Amino acid sequence: MTATTLSTSQRKKQIREQGHAARRIQEDKDAISRQIVSRFLELPEYQAAGTVMFYIDVRDEVRTRFALPEAIQSEKRIVIPYCVDGELELFLLEEMSELEAGMYKILEPRTELRGVPEKAVSRDELDLIMVPGVAFDSQGGRTGHGNGYYDKLLAHARLDTPLVAIAFDCQIFPEVPVREHDVYMDKVITQSELYIGQGRRA
Repeated sequence: MTATTLSTSQRKKQIREQGHAARRIQEDKDAISRQIVSRFLELPEYQAAGTVMFYIDVRDEVRTRFALPEAIQSEKRIVIPYCVDGELELFLLEEMSELEAGMYKILEPRTELRGVPEKAVSRDELDLIMVPGVAFDSQGGRTGHGNGYYDKLLAHARLDTPLVAIAFDCQIFPEVPVREHDVYMDKVITQSELYIGQGRRA
């Protein structure tokens, strides 16, 4: 069976597997992650944003947690997502001590803080969203882990909020198959490239 005869879901599964494998064997993850995140922090979109959503890295993703202490000391409001019943909730992170290792050793807001009204953030408050993923293309096409958590969040973010993905070079593919509900990134940053995506204009 050739690539052209594969269904979109089969192609996405294939690329997701390739992206996972490439990311897993990426060398010097710490050093390269610092390069990539530094490029994110230098963006005009970051400089202009008042409220920024960071993701906290899991397993082989571009590592971001090292940047959080300095970010939360800045004048910006730093927000992180966490999953509740298949949906991403947003949490205002003001101190690293507000995090604890949850399921699968993923850093998440401490349980007792999740119901505090002052810590809850709505999607409409986000001025910039840092997006993880498994595979991307130069047009801003993205595939995640297949759970759809980020798709729901990104589809309902403010239209003027830039969606900026960060990834290793090895996660960039010639084309990532997309479905109608998939959201294109505005930009994709790797250690060596800055891709301008279609965003939600597509």
